[in-house]
Amino acid sequence: LPAQRVMGQSMSALQITNGRLPAEFLVNEPTGDGFGYGSITLERDRITAVGERVTVDAPELDAAGCFILPGYVDVHVHGGDGRDTMDADPAALASMGRFFARHGVTGYLPTTMTAPLADIRAAVAAVAGATAPIDGARMLGVHLEGPYISPAFPGAQQPADIRSPNVAEFADMVAAGPVRMITLAPEQPGAHDLVHAALDAGVTVVAGHTSATYEEAIDAFDLGVSQATHTYNAMTGLHHRRPGTLGAVLTDDRIFAQLIADNIHVHPAAMAVLARCKGAARTVLITDAMRAAGLAAGDYELGGQPVTVRDGQCRLADGTLAGSVLTMDRALINLMAATGWSLAQAWPTTSRTPAASIGLSDQLGSIQPGYLADLVLLDEDHLVVATIVGGQIAYLRDPERLYDN
Repeated sequence: LPAQRVMGQSMSALQITNGRLPAEFLVNEPTGDGFGYGSITLERDRITAVGERVTVDAPELDAAGCFILPGYVDVHVHGGDGRDTMDADPAALASMGRFFARHGVTGYLPTTMTAPLADIRAAVAAVAGATAPIDGARMLGVHLEGPYISPAFPGAQQPADIRSPNVAEFADMVAAGPVRMITLAPEQPGAHDLVHAALDAGVTVVAGHTSATYEEAIDAFDLGVSQATHTYNAMTGLHHRRPGTLGAVLTDDRIFAQLIADNIHVHPAAMAVLARCKGAARTVLITDAMRAAGLAAGDYELGGQPVTVRDGQCRLADGTLAGSVLTMDRALINLMAATGWSLAQAWPTTSRTPAASIGLSDQLGSIQPGYLADLVLLDEDHLVVATIVGGQIAYLRDPERLYDN
C-alpha cells in the first residue's frame, strides 16, 4: 500500500527486512565484508528481535541493497539548517533535529558556546523544555563547550566571555537542564574542583580549548577527564620534547578522541595517525557543525561572531576556523577514505563509540534486543536511505520501500 498511509503516523511496531547488518549482531555467517543478511523487529521504541524475520502485524521497511547500522550519535554539534543551540528556542532545536536525521543522526548533544552566563543558561533551559519531533533526532543532553577554557586557545569562542572555573555557576547550569558533557581547560586554576563537581553530577568531562602540558593533561585524565574535544584543534600540539595535550590524548588508552573528519580541520594523514593510535573503540566522529550546515555559502553567525562560509570552510574575519558544515554521513565516508578502514571497521566511530563516551552504551550504538530502536540504513555508496528514531521513521529517501502489511 502507499507509503503515505504509514509515514507521518506513530507506529507501534515496524519490521525491517532484507538488510545487511554487522555480522557481530547475527548468528549466521557473514558475507565476507563483515556483514550478514537479517531482519530487525521494532516494537514501540525498542529493538525486540534481530536475525530471523518475525511474524508481526506491522508495516515493513524493505532494506534490500542497504547496510543497517546503529543510528549516528553526534556529541558535539552547534547547529544546522539555519538554526543554532544558542538560539535558545525549542523550535530551532526541532529544526536541527530534522536536519540531522536526514544525515543519519538519531541522537545528539546540542552544544553551547562560550557566551554570557545568562545566554548559556537560556540555551540549556530551552533544551529542557523542548520535545524532539517524530521526524527528527533525539536530544541526549547538552554539551557545554566553555566558558571555562584557556584564553590561549579560544578558537572561535568569544575571548571576552571566557571565565575562570566556577563550581557554583556550573551547578546553576546543571539545575537549568540536562547537561551531559562539558568541555573545559583542565590546567586553569580551579578546574580540578570543577572536574570533581561535574563527575559527581554525572557529567562527562572533556579537555578542550586547552594549553595543558602533557603532564597536566595526564593529571586531568587521572582525575576522570575522559575525552578530548575536536582532537588536534585548539590544544597544545605534539612536539618530540613537549608532547602536549595532543601527545597525551594519542597515547592514553583511557581517552576518547573527538575528530572533525571534514579534511579541513584535520589533514587525512593526521586522521589516519589518530585512527592508528585510538582505534575505532576510542575515535569519536563529530561534526562541530554550525547553523550554516546544509545551506549555501555566505555570511553567518556563530556565538555572536560573523562567520564566512566559502568552499566548505567556516572562518572568522581573522581566518580562524569556526565550526564546520560537516554532516555525520560525510564524516564517516571521509574517515574511511583517510584510513582505508572498511565500513565494518569504521561504523563504531559514528555510534557505538560516541554512545560509550557519554555513558549510554547500554542503550545506544548496538543492534540487539532491548536497545533503543535508533537505526540508519545506508546504500552501497554509504549515503543515507532511512533514519529510524525510537522505532519511528524520521527520514526515508525512497518511500516505495515502506509497505503497510
